[in-house]
Formats: sequence, structure tokens, C-alpha cells
Amino acid sequence: MQRIALIFIKRLAPSWVKPALSRSLAITIGVNGFAAHAAEPAWAVPRGNAERGTLQMAQYGCTACHTIPGVRNAIGNVGPPLARIGDRTYIAGMLRNTPANLVRWIREPQAVIPGNAMPNMGVSEVDARDIAAYLYTLR
Repeated sequence: MQRIALIFIKRLAPSWVKPALSRSLAITIGVNGFAAHAAEPAWAVPRGNAERGTLQMAQYGCTACHTIPGVRNAIGNVGPPLARIGDRTYIAGMLRNTPANLVRWIREPQAVIPGNAMPNMGVSEVDARDIAAYLYTLR
């Protein structure tokens, strides 16, 4: 693993990185492994089911306000289109895009940003996790 990491770092490291630093990084990566393989992605929603999420969005009426790729009849034009929401840094322009924050936003948007256009729809915790899991597939 260290040899692979060293080759990887030599190819990608800027020219100003000293060889000793490259070796240190390679050893660190070799000992700890690549983080991407060791943990779930940052956008993974615990106990969320993306397949159920598409059904929940139709049930709660998300499709009336949002255009949502992959969801039937989701051609709303009131709220923002949700294409690539998984890549966005912020939710509603103010809330850091993390699984916990997205679930909270889906459940109670008025508590997060009072007076915004998105109404509280009575989404349960389980359904919000499923909806968030699907939304994170939109990358």
C-alpha cells in the first residue's frame, strides 16, 4: 500500500513538495489506508432508502414545487430544481449540506429558516431520511 501511495503522491503532488514530505504522506496513507475506502461517503444517510425516497417525494407533494430528476411528474417551478443537490455546499443558501441538516430541512424548513417559501409538510423522520438518501444520488 505504501508503494502505491508513494507513486500516487509523486504523480499528483505539486513540484514544490519535498521528497521527504511525499514519503511521509505515503507512509501515513499506507498505514491508515485510503479514507474513501474506509468510511461511507459523507453524504450517506444512515438508514435512508433512496428507492423509497422517490415515492415519498410524490406522496408529500414535493413534485408540485420542485423539478426532481428521476421522479415522475416532478416539474414544479416554485422551489429550486433539485438536480445535483448532492453536490451543493448549502441547502436553501444558508444551511451546510450534510445528511443531518438535509433531513432536518425536509422535516421542518420553517424551524430552520422562518418565513421561507417551503412549508412544513409533516414529513416523518424515516421518510425524510429516505427522501434525503434519494436527493444525495443526484450528483
